[in-house]
Amino acid sequence: MEENKERCLLIAVQLSGNEEENDMEELEQLIEAADGVVISSIVQNRQSIDNRYYVGQGKLDEIANYVKELEIDTVVFNDELSGSQIRNIEEAVDAKVVDRTNLILDIFAKRALTKEGKLQVELAQLKYSLPRLIGLNKNLSRLGGGIGTRGPGEQKLELDRRRIKEKINDIQTELNELEKVRETKRKKRMKDQVSIISIVGYTNAGKSTLLNSLIEIQHTEEEAENKKVFVEDMLFATLETELRRVRLPGGRRAVFSDTVGFIKKLPTQIVEAFKGTLEEIKYADLIIHLIDINDENLQQHKETTTKLIEKITDKDIPVLTVYNKIDKIINDKISTVSTNDIIYISAKNKYNIDLLLEKADYKINGAKHKHSLKISNKHLKDYYWLYENRYTENVEFDGDGVNFDAVLYDNETEQFRDYITGGNNE
Repeated sequence: MEENKERCLLIAVQLSGNEEENDMEELEQLIEAADGVVISSIVQNRQSIDNRYYVGQGKLDEIANYVKELEIDTVVFNDELSGSQIRNIEEAVDAKVVDRTNLILDIFAKRALTKEGKLQVELAQLKYSLPRLIGLNKNLSRLGGGIGTRGPGEQKLELDRRRIKEKINDIQTELNELEKVRETKRKKRMKDQVSIISIVGYTNAGKSTLLNSLIEIQHTEEEAENKKVFVEDMLFATLETELRRVRLPGGRRAVFSDTVGFIKKLPTQIVEAFKGTLEEIKYADLIIHLIDINDENLQQHKETTTKLIEKITDKDIPVLTVYNKIDKIINDKISTVSTNDIIYISAKNKYNIDLLLEKADYKINGAKHKHSLKISNKHLKDYYWLYENRYTENVEFDGDGVNFDAVLYDNETEQFRDYITGGNNE
């Protein structure tokens, strides 16, 4: 219930000459994801950031009045603050102060479900807290928890710097061991010639919904229900990297991975802590860059994601740009005609999902065609392999072997040339 939620006042500084506006709407969404409620917001125009209070003295007095009059629990800044700034502002306004980085870390702590996810978030929080121990400890001792205090919490933040560093090293060792397990699985997929397709995008672009749609079209209702991933219309609804096998139109199998959503000013601590899971993108055969076509800040969010992809990957990986949520499109002047590199879909309604799979298949595996084949009894193992790994139809067994039609990729027709009796039917 709203009356039990922390009452938050949002603060931002707009620097003169900085064309990039503070996205207070996104900050509000982050507060919602952290189970807080926004009571009001203040944006100050300044030439530069105040080293002591971040905002000017006059604006600080105004914030203090707002805190008192509106019964504010938490003052949230749309930027990262130093430990001394947090401490100085808290003393001046008599309320808990949380910066954007701590807010995002708090949401991650709330959403992390797996052992690895929890360790990654704890690592990020400890690295954030280390230079801010004094300010954060004062924060915790005076106000006793809430937004910005989940995860390691009071116990960890009371530790001295030496012990926090030791804890960071311990967590890093555990994460390295988990990375070895992930590397083993990755090598097995490569050995089995299973392609990796990474779905990346700004948070809440619909990545999990897309993954669920792919699951639903290839499994029975009961099977799909067991394989679906969590979906909710809010920022960072899911943190865990989800992997699901999907059969491509030519028959080859691929693993689709749903990565953590990106966001503007994604904390460095998060990128570093989640390096292991984010590196799944590095090993992808194809990246699907998913974009909400109705996003008011579409271009900015597109650029944010592109820059983070470039930061994570160190090789040229083909990218398929996919605009999602065309079922909710408002501007009817926007073209939704798909091309080789751009596809328009509705993950929710499964519109153009078949086209998405077709394009993905082509980008990874190249062209394919249907062929008529005859395989003798002596080589039936090749038929059974094709039956399991490629799409086959019109199967007829006779005394000499089996006649059937199969889809073959152009790069493997030479392998089965002796069996082909006719082809290039599609």
